Amino acid sequence: MLETIEKRRSCRKFDSSRMPEMEKIEAVVKAGLLAPSAINTQGGIIIAITNKEIRNKLSALNMSFGARRPGDPFYGAPVVLLVAVKKWPLAVYDGSVMIENMLLEATNQGLGCCWIHRAKEELESAEGRALLSSVGLDLEEYEGVGHVILGYSLIDEYPPKEIKENREFWIK
Repeated sequence: MLETIEKRRSCRKFDSSRMPEMEKIEAVVKAGLLAPSAINTQGGIIIAITNKEIRNKLSALNMSFGARRPGDPFYGAPVVLLVAVKKWPLAVYDGSVMIENMLLEATNQGLGCCWIHRAKEELESAEGRALLSSVGLDLEEYEGVGHVILGYSLIDEYPPKEIKENREFWIK
């Protein structure tokens, strides 16, 4: 497991013409759904977007909420997994641990991945809820936590990750 954690990187260059196999996408989704949640509420959902038209509309909407860089905030990734949790005080924590599980499983599956923000703003907007309405849920009940974008990376190898000093403390 530590090897997967060490290999995980935020990918920002995807082969947009190459869709990951459905089995790999499903494994990433399952990893998110298996994440722990406060008092086992399991209030998190994952909206898997593989439809290019919907994905592109969501990209434009996400960009409208103040992305810091011009262009596609999903970096050409063909799959966007939106994580949302039923609204309650611990929703962000529950959704964040789902996302971490998903990032690790994506790495395990040989996929590039990255955590993208502004899902909260998307679900707070009427346009975002309308765009995602085909899932059949009342999305006003949910708080957007983030996205995991997936695809095949155009970068073959990343440099080893360095851990900044003075981040580990022991009380014995």
